[in-house]
Amino acid sequence: MFRRKSVEDKFAAALYLRVAEEARRPRLFDACGIPDTLDGRFDALALHAALAIDRLRREPDGDRLAQAFFDVMFQHLDLTLREIGVQDLGVGRRIKIMAEGLHGRALAYREALAGGPTSLAEALRRNAYGGRSPADAALARLEEHVRGYAETLVNTPRNDLIK
Repeated sequence: MFRRKSVEDKFAAALYLRVAEEARRPRLFDACGIPDTLDGRFDALALHAALAIDRLRREPDGDRLAQAFFDVMFQHLDLTLREIGVQDLGVGRRIKIMAEGLHGRALAYREALAGGPTSLAEALRRNAYGGRSPADAALARLEEHVRGYAETLVNTPRNDLIK
């Protein structure tokens, strides 16, 4: 808490703000059909964070950057839970569930984007809609968004990711 932030920590914090901003775009909720609920907002954040973490891992110090990003994200989520009134004893349990959820989603999205046995549309249907069944057109728009965002991340030089 009182240690100086490293360059990687500062970069991860700045990138997290950009990723969270992207995950809050109204288009995701309006046109792509992600429910505008607490769970839906987490699903949108987890989707974008998973793509960002995969991008960070391509850097020479990628494991350190990805861990710093993860830490910043979950510090923010911890604070958010406390601000909305979750009791102290319940925060840790919820953070654990959210971390496990992020991990599972990240694996599903990574595999789908790499051409695995499950299509990206199916991975999104199962993970980005909070158990609700999206309209086919909304799902197609979300899939297009995800592919475009992933491509943008891959093609963006490291220092430009936070711009």
